[in-house]
Amino acid sequence: MSQEYDNWGPATRAIRVGHERTHEREHGEPIFPTSSFTFDSAAEAAACFAGEVPGNIYSRFTNPTVRIFEQRLAAMEGGESCVATASGMAAILATSLGLLKSGDHIVSSRSIFGTTTVLFEKYLTRFGITTTFVPQTDIMCWERGIRPNTRMLFVETPSNPLTELVDIEMLSNLAKAYDCLLVVDNCFCTPALQQPLALGADLVIHSATKYLDGQGRCIGGAVVGDAKLVGEEVYGVLRTAGPSLSPFNAWVFLKGLETLNLRMQAHSRNATELAKWLESQPAIKQVYFPGLESHPQYALAKKQQSGPGGIVSFTVKGGQEAAWKVMDSAKMLSITANLGDTKTTLTHPATTTHGRLSPEQRSEAGISDGLVRIAVGLEDIEDIKSDLTHGLARL
Repeated sequence: MSQEYDNWGPATRAIRVGHERTHEREHGEPIFPTSSFTFDSAAEAAACFAGEVPGNIYSRFTNPTVRIFEQRLAAMEGGESCVATASGMAAILATSLGLLKSGDHIVSSRSIFGTTTVLFEKYLTRFGITTTFVPQTDIMCWERGIRPNTRMLFVETPSNPLTELVDIEMLSNLAKAYDCLLVVDNCFCTPALQQPLALGADLVIHSATKYLDGQGRCIGGAVVGDAKLVGEEVYGVLRTAGPSLSPFNAWVFLKGLETLNLRMQAHSRNATELAKWLESQPAIKQVYFPGLESHPQYALAKKQQSGPGGIVSFTVKGGQEAAWKVMDSAKMLSITANLGDTKTTLTHPATTTHGRLSPEQRSEAGISDGLVRIAVGLEDIEDIKSDLTHGLARL
């Protein structure tokens, strides 16, 4: 990243990095909806394809709009390189294909997105890559899970949906001791609230679909890290296999990054107030939110995050029937599996995001039938409380 950005604050980087104005002198970032680019000569084309000179070749792997998004997110995360992908899952797949080979082993938290579990267990195993799942919060279990062929430690922190944390710095030390790569999914916090690379992680994964966009408009993902691992190895997968981010989606994400810091602070404020209110409701058995003092890793959240984030989960008394009753009674809040929008969303993880897991896997991950996840949006907090009251009163 250019030296001129080094002294800029995070909000400035989110607004200014990456855009080099064209001869049209535009103030906003342009969208380049083109599949290919031209060359002044056959020799120039050959040099670009050979990597001898920089230049745009083909939008599968070189597009100016996508490049602005990549440079900006890399600057915000403190990384050297970023590769943008078609989705968050494409980012995890590209990372796995770029950095792992047959015979390698992953140690992963069992408290991860259900589709990531399926990717590791069902699809990577077909290529000879195996995974051991461990409790997220127990560093000793992480160490016991490591084998001589372990190449990667993979974690979401906070986790989906129980907001469990791991001490990134401690896990980084463990990864280095065993010559493993530490990959952190930073979807819930974003660089506005947490910077895993500064805490020792090797790579950061994003589903840009979530908070980076912020309004539920587009699908996309990203991998951030150093120039070798990401800029060469993961980029090589993108160039060859083509899980590419569209220029239009990249432009939408750029607009999202401009307000990310403000939105994450507002999400955190609303979520904190809602979580405290939920704890006082008699129909609720337990609330999961790292901004609550009752959260077992409240101190760790204060240490490695600048805010608790916008995800609150809670267990209602009465199992799935009661959970569905709360959700179905909402008049304003949206029932959807997505998160990170300005609109508050409700999700029943056991039958949606983690529905493809076996009952045993859900039990190990703490996903009970009575669990509801709320991605707290930016509506007036009293309106969010009021809408939840409709269902809670019926219990």
